[in-house]
Amino acid sequence: MTGRRPILSTAPSSILPAAHRRVRATALSALAMTACVSLAAGCGVVPGLSTSTDDSIKVMTWAPQGTSATNKPGMPAMAAAYIKWINSQGGIHGHKLKLLTCNDHNTSVGAATCAQRAVDESVVAVVGSYSQFGDSYFAPLEGAAIPYIGGYGASNEEFTSPVSYPVNGGSLTLLAGLGEALADSCGPVTLVRPDSIAGDQLPQLLDSGLHAGGHAKAIDQLAAEDLTEYDQQSQRALESATSDSAKTGCVVPELGDRTATFMDNFQRARQDYPKVKTAAEVGSVDQTVINSTGGAAGPYEGSYITGWYPVASDRRWDEMKRVISKEAFGDNRIDPADAGVQTTWIAYQVLTAALEKIGDGEISADSVRHTLSDGLKVSTGGLTPSLSWPYQGKLAAAGFARLANADVNVQTVRSGLLESANKQALDMTKILENADLS
Repeated sequence: MTGRRPILSTAPSSILPAAHRRVRATALSALAMTACVSLAAGCGVVPGLSTSTDDSIKVMTWAPQGTSATNKPGMPAMAAAYIKWINSQGGIHGHKLKLLTCNDHNTSVGAATCAQRAVDESVVAVVGSYSQFGDSYFAPLEGAAIPYIGGYGASNEEFTSPVSYPVNGGSLTLLAGLGEALADSCGPVTLVRPDSIAGDQLPQLLDSGLHAGGHAKAIDQLAAEDLTEYDQQSQRALESATSDSAKTGCVVPELGDRTATFMDNFQRARQDYPKVKTAAEVGSVDQTVINSTGGAAGPYEGSYITGWYPVASDRRWDEMKRVISKEAFGDNRIDPADAGVQTTWIAYQVLTAALEKIGDGEISADSVRHTLSDGLKVSTGGLTPSLSWPYQGKLAAAGFARLANADVNVQTVRSGLLESANKQALDMTKILENADLS
């Protein structure tokens, strides 16, 4: 799960009393203002998207860029393309959209800074964004009641905050879905994950899917967070995955940004062992990673990869691709196969649906939030199930009241290309309801 902090708790603790939110917001706002000078270059208005300041609708998209860890430049780039497309058609009910962008630099201070700027600029929503630091940016957003539409699912707060409107199920659904997908086809399953508090919940998520498919629990193999090579860990994973000669074992690396390093070592070590399969989720592996690791000759050939949405070759993405071609031709930041780009596209569809519902009424953060919370159902052309966000969702009892889409699409790598492996998405709701996430 590249660059993401796994879900740490199922307690819905981020639904805060108003007074508590104000205290947190004030403290983080002060911190953000202190950092604003040094991080100012990370915030901006995308030129050419709107020249009006009178009746334009301000929105913000943020994501880390130019860091040594996870970078998602395609998300603000996709936002810019979408808004150019909408504005070229006259906007929404005569209102043009104005995009503000922010770079959180993969830091908690940067995330708080971006959120405070959203408050200061009176944006109507933060849309299609990525940040690991929900505990930093949700306090200012909650204090100002600004909706956060379509985050990447990178923090627990995205599934608990009352101002959050997620469009996917984050790592929760991907790992549970991966376990269910592996149950029928794998012998021993070895999970390689960080030896940390953040990594402690990964086995329960994977095991919930394995258990649903009648498979034994995964072998939980820990690795120190600061390793620079994984020779010993690769050998141990191969030994455990090949411990049953009757059925091919599977190795699931969940090491965040170090997954690629592990796979380099693993690829060399596997030559001395019987055949094993590898498996992952879209936060760790996408088509660009498959290409860079050898394509059909690489370690992911034949692997299961779980994602939130249909594969990029699916015709349901055609409209997004046409918009990219028309409004961002040659912009290599935007990869239609990137889950961040796809999430931003879907998030802006949600915003558009809300604004169209408001019609000629007053457009503000409050009106957008109320529209989303008052039963609006958003169709995304089959890319997700119909989306809506009741106060208490299906997984409220498990601590994730805002999780509105528990679907997982299982993909596999054939001839070096990601292809769909299931006719329809798997709904992880019941599995997560019964999962032991304590």
